[in-house]
Formats: sequence, structure tokens, C-alpha cells
Amino acid sequence: MQVVNATTAANYFHLLRRQMRRPYRKPLIVAAPKKLLKFARANSDFEDFAEGKHFEEVIVDHHKTLVAADKVRKVIFCSGQVYYDIDAARTKDNINDIAVIRVE
Repeated sequence: MQVVNATTAANYFHLLRRQMRRPYRKPLIVAAPKKLLKFARANSDFEDFAEGKHFEEVIVDHHKTLVAADKVRKVIFCSGQVYYDIDAARTKDNINDIAVIRVE
């Protein structure tokens, strides 16, 4: 059984695509809120849907102002809408020494 919480449109697409292309059926539970389907920051580029891309189980932080890896003070593992809430607070308060890793 798989329980996933996709946070980007491309990851959601690849998740459903992988589920249908498997030669066997495995139960899939998608625990993503509807809000993320329309949320502007959860959009993906067209390149993310291209051939050769796949479902990412772990998405590493790509924050623009994040400092070097040896200067990171805290690492937060989260999933779903929580990532976008943390990222908004981090941007608002200008915090750049916290890395956020999404577990899908």
C-alpha cells in the first residue's frame, strides 16, 4: 500500500501515471488537499512533465536564499500544505538557515 501527499502538479501527474503503467496493482491513497490543485505555488513547469521525469519521493529544498549546507541550523521534514506554510513564514521573516525537505 502507498500513502502519498503530492505537493506539485508534476509529482501528482507522475504518481497517477506510475500507478496506471505498473504491471501489477498496488493500493494507492492520495492524501493531498484540494487546495494544492489550484494553489499557484504548487504549479510545475512544462519540463517537469517531460519524458524521463518521474515521481519524486523526496524533494530537496530549492529556496533561493538558502545558505551553504554547512551553515544550515535546522532541517525540517514535512509533507503537503505544511511545506508551503513553512516556506511562506521563512520568506516573510527572512530566515535562510533552515532547510525544508518534502517527503511525498
